[in-house]
Amino acid sequence: MSEPKGPKVDLPEELMAELEGKTEPESGGAGVADAALAAELAECKDRHLRLAAEFDNFRRRTLKERQDLHNYANENLVKDLLPTVDNLERAVEHGRKEEQRTDSENLLQGVELTYRSLLQILTRHGAVEIEALGKPFDPEIHEAVRRVPSTEHEPGTVVEVYQRGYLLKDRLLRPAMVAVASEPG
Repeated sequence: MSEPKGPKVDLPEELMAELEGKTEPESGGAGVADAALAAELAECKDRHLRLAAEFDNFRRRTLKERQDLHNYANENLVKDLLPTVDNLERAVEHGRKEEQRTDSENLLQGVELTYRSLLQILTRHGAVEIEALGKPFDPEIHEAVRRVPSTEHEPGTVVEVYQRGYLLKDRLLRPAMVAVASEPG
């Protein structure tokens, strides 16, 4: 047989002999001791079953809470966006009316107000626009889609923004799509 693995433990000789089966435990009052051990064993089994049931209930409750969090995490954002959706619907209806087609200035003002409202909602929920124009190109937050030869700007500077980028607190939602200045020629 191979040596047992793990730490070496010095046990009393009586216990070692009992574990190896060389001696029988003393039988003085064995009936009382057996009854006490049986009662203790029953109590331990009962505690074990109760603990297992509590853990199972905890696991189910935690799973349900995680699922609810996943399903309804965006509830407040969606509630805040609904008035903006209503305003956009009104703007589209206004633009479709025949008599209103010549009143494009009012339509444009309504869409601009709705746009500003939408940006305020995004800001309130932690979304921040990435400042890109005139800043040095940063591949962590910018996506270069074009190089523009320029003598007016230093190479590596963002000269045009095609699509704005956004951060949610400290996490990148979408990089800004930009054109970057390069040396002419």
